[in-house]
Amino acid sequence: MTSQEQPPPRGAASDSSALAKVVARQRAEIVDLQRVAALLPVLERAKGAVMVQEGCSAQEAYELLLDRSAAAGRTLVEECWLTLGAIRPARRRRGRRRRRPDTDSGGSVFDSAQYLVPAEPSTRSAPSPGPAGDPAPLLGRLGLGLASVRDRHELARCLLEHLSEGAEADAVLIYLGAGDSVRLAGHAGIDGVDAVRWQRLTVAVHGSAVRDPLRAGEPVWSEGPEPCDAYRVPDETLSRWPSRAWLPVDMGGEADEVVAVLRGTDRPFTPVERELLVAAVQLCAGRLTTLDSGVSRRKPSVDSVQQIFDALPGSVILLSPLSSAEGVVEDFRIEAAAPDSVDVAGRTGRQLVGLRVLECYPTFAGTEMWKGYLDVLATGRPFAGEPFTYEEVVAGIPRHSSFSLRVARLGEHLVVSWVRHDITARQEQRLATLQRLGNLGWADWNLISDTITWSPHVFTIFDRDQSLGPLRLEELPECVLPEDLPGLTEAAQRLLSDGTAIDQPFRITTRAGVRHLRIVAEAITDADGTPLEVHGFFQDLSGQRDAELALLSSERAVSAQRGMLQAERRMAARLQQALLPLPTGPVMLAGLWTNAFYHPAERGISVGGDWYSAIELPNGDALFVIGDVMGHGINAVATMAQLRFTAKGMIITGSSLTDALTRLNALLMHLRSPADRHTTATMIVARYRPADRTLTWAQAGHLPPLLVRDGEAHTVERPAGILLGATTTPVFAEATLRLQEEDQLLLFTDGLIERPGQDLSTGLNALATMAAAILDTSRPDSLSTLHTSLAHADHPDDVCALHISLPRAPSAD
Repeated sequence: MTSQEQPPPRGAASDSSALAKVVARQRAEIVDLQRVAALLPVLERAKGAVMVQEGCSAQEAYELLLDRSAAAGRTLVEECWLTLGAIRPARRRRGRRRRRPDTDSGGSVFDSAQYLVPAEPSTRSAPSPGPAGDPAPLLGRLGLGLASVRDRHELARCLLEHLSEGAEADAVLIYLGAGDSVRLAGHAGIDGVDAVRWQRLTVAVHGSAVRDPLRAGEPVWSEGPEPCDAYRVPDETLSRWPSRAWLPVDMGGEADEVVAVLRGTDRPFTPVERELLVAAVQLCAGRLTTLDSGVSRRKPSVDSVQQIFDALPGSVILLSPLSSAEGVVEDFRIEAAAPDSVDVAGRTGRQLVGLRVLECYPTFAGTEMWKGYLDVLATGRPFAGEPFTYEEVVAGIPRHSSFSLRVARLGEHLVVSWVRHDITARQEQRLATLQRLGNLGWADWNLISDTITWSPHVFTIFDRDQSLGPLRLEELPECVLPEDLPGLTEAAQRLLSDGTAIDQPFRITTRAGVRHLRIVAEAITDADGTPLEVHGFFQDLSGQRDAELALLSSERAVSAQRGMLQAERRMAARLQQALLPLPTGPVMLAGLWTNAFYHPAERGISVGGDWYSAIELPNGDALFVIGDVMGHGINAVATMAQLRFTAKGMIITGSSLTDALTRLNALLMHLRSPADRHTTATMIVARYRPADRTLTWAQAGHLPPLLVRDGEAHTVERPAGILLGATTTPVFAEATLRLQEEDQLLLFTDGLIERPGQDLSTGLNALATMAAAILDTSRPDSLSTLHTSLAHADHPDDVCALHISLPRAPSAD
């Protein structure tokens, strides 16, 4: 805010207005600064030309340019370019108009030509040569060339390029003065060996005369049969360049740089050539005043350089040369190092400071990189070497590292930066592995150069020979399945016409069959929104899609199987109800409290070989049967069903208990097949008469019942009886047990007590102990609790149990 500006009044509207004014003023200031920045280089070159032409100072040249521009009605920039000999025409930006493919008239979205952006043609025209002998056109072209030079090496090349035409120059050298000697700061036309020879020159003395162009401010012409040089030049180069010119550069009354022009002919310089050379060198004066030569005239502070290096990424070091007594560079000492700098031994950052290069890399001397160091030290010209492999033995283990070096001179020091390509190679290997494991590859398309680039894995995805190159856009529809082409066409139109990112699945046909692909791509657009580049990747989803289809097929099969299992479960439930109804709770039979428990060993079938029956007979008695068929599965179930129903039928029709067992034995012997001739079964059959509370029972090889009376449990002594199916002449007997009030009787199968490695007596004792503590008529779940306490996971078996109890008679009260 200037002193004339007043603070805006309060309020949203006034704040916005004031802010807009500040932004507009700052934008105008930025534009003015940009104009000034663009004007300065041209102005300095034009001032140098006027100084040469008019023989005036820099300030007088500037005022003269202002007067000329005002008199002709031109801007100062236009006058500067006219002074330099030409006006560089401005390049006009070619407007681009986005086009959409005309598919309605038969055009194809996959026509790549409609998306390409032609490169802008150059409108710069070469300046026309002037009349013979007139140096103005050449100086004008030289002035234009000076606009793009960045250091003294490029300035020397620019001078050589233009002076070779007008003065037959073969080499140009630029020197910086320092007392009685000068040091090479830039050169063109000589190689690295000659640059070392011409690196430092001392003033020559001819008799008692000293011809120093810097002190005298006058050119020195070394020509003729016996040339007289300003400086002592290398003897081995005199025959190559017999004609030499030493031209001081006057930069405002102070000359501290000399331009040497070398020629391969011994012909003396003509007056026109001398005039041209002097004018050309003075034309460079303005550029040299603003040119950052990259050659520091003061010794850099190592501490300052180290502070700068501490903030730099990558590997960068500062080297100082170590010379022998003869002046030959023998080694370099590391004066400063960036934190990421590392040698093959693993030393990093400031750990390298103070070490010599040949300490870190003993075999480095004599290599092309070493020669590059010496060349940069001698000429000041930056060096960038090709990637090379360095082998070093560390702790007896050979190590190979690939490097690229860049070297530049800083005063008497060298700044060296390098990149290890073995790290980059590992990163590239990881990227290749990622693409392979992810089954994807990247693709780029430059719409200006019409260049398509694929990563190697994209060729694998498309099953395409790499020698054929990437697939063109026009060829893509030939690979795509017709039903997927409309969706891909729409996606391509969004990407290439509108610059919209896409993520589109599609299928292609290859020699290996149909593949499911996915393309993800985005466009890089210009300011008008016109796509200039397309970047994306292709991913092969065939494996994933096959897995999805297999999963879908598996889900369908599982669904069908689930339906079948549900139908079987319903059938099994009906079979269960028909063969062996599961107990629903305690019931009263002939005055006895009766509860049943059943647990099959096989989870898929809820009916096993163990079974029970508890029914009330027509005469009021109660019938209790429990049995166990050897084995498991469907065969045991079938045998169980026949024995269960046959036993009930025979007892109901009046057979005695022993007769029923005898006939069941005969039935089992008759029913079993040759493959099942060893099938046997055990059973207990008991009849209870409520009139006298007598339980009569018989058994066929079954475990004895357990009686719990007065809080104590013990097994009941068994009558004679062998298991069913063991013999054709079995013998069975009956036994009688009179029940008392609150007696509890447990009939069970062997699955309740059998354990691996344990005899039956131990199991019966454990059952007696647990039954006395757990069995309770007031708890219907006591049988389930008893089973859980005795169950063993390593020996699953069918378990069946009947809990019978005579309740206490109600009191007369």
